[in-house]
Amino acid sequence: MTEARGSAGRRESADTVRHTPGTPCWVSLMAHGLDATQEFYGSLFGWEFQPGPEQLGPYVRAMLDGHEVAGIGQLPPDHHLPIAWTPYLASDDVDVTAEAVRHCGGTIGVGPLDAGDAGRMAIASDPSGAVFGIWQAAEHVGTAVFGEPGAPAWNELLTRETATVGKFYQAVFGYEEEAVVSADFDYLTLRVQGRPVASVHGVGQALPRDRGAHWMTYFEVADVDEAVERVTELGGHVLKPARVGTHGRVATVADPEGAAFTLVRSNA
Repeated sequence: MTEARGSAGRRESADTVRHTPGTPCWVSLMAHGLDATQEFYGSLFGWEFQPGPEQLGPYVRAMLDGHEVAGIGQLPPDHHLPIAWTPYLASDDVDVTAEAVRHCGGTIGVGPLDAGDAGRMAIASDPSGAVFGIWQAAEHVGTAVFGEPGAPAWNELLTRETATVGKFYQAVFGYEEEAVVSADFDYLTLRVQGRPVASVHGVGQALPRDRGAHWMTYFEVADVDEAVERVTELGGHVLKPARVGTHGRVATVADPEGAAFTLVRSNA
């Protein structure tokens, strides 16, 4: 989680987000109750909201101090998909990347399709079943703020083991990999042009049976314990209590609809 460190955070230039394939550039949530979900995250992170592309149906962009940080959309009433935060990985050409996903054993569930003038997108899953998005920027380059309180700080794939799925992401996005494999720790850092951008954590039998392999989004907060208390006050619940990790204090929580995410106060 090197990129998450430092409460001052980081603000990406449009060129960095647009032109570096593989970089996590957006995170989006599809929920059943759009208004209630906005109220939850607005109260928790101080987000305000603006309408997103009409092509995506009921959809809003979360704003932090005037900067776009995340998206929230509404699922149709008859769709009973797992409610989860989904990271989007940057691509110069979604169609080419989608073909690479298929060729390397993954699946394309949605798209590729245009999101108005914002860009072009697809929703994919890797060979272990973990869902992620692919984003080709046009007018919308993605998340403008990283690592500041209320903004995304990191994305980590929780899967059974890193070897196979790591090769998939390396083949599709060209990541450089830095592995830490020991008898009790299976961890892979994904790098773009030498910069850590995401990680893969092999947790073996500890992988939740009800969720399977999945991406976890970390959101920076000023105080993890206070944020956890606020989550419960707002109708969410705690999945893993606050604890000290390698890169700072963290807690894994879920919103009222069950979407899991991790709160982090990164080490300076």
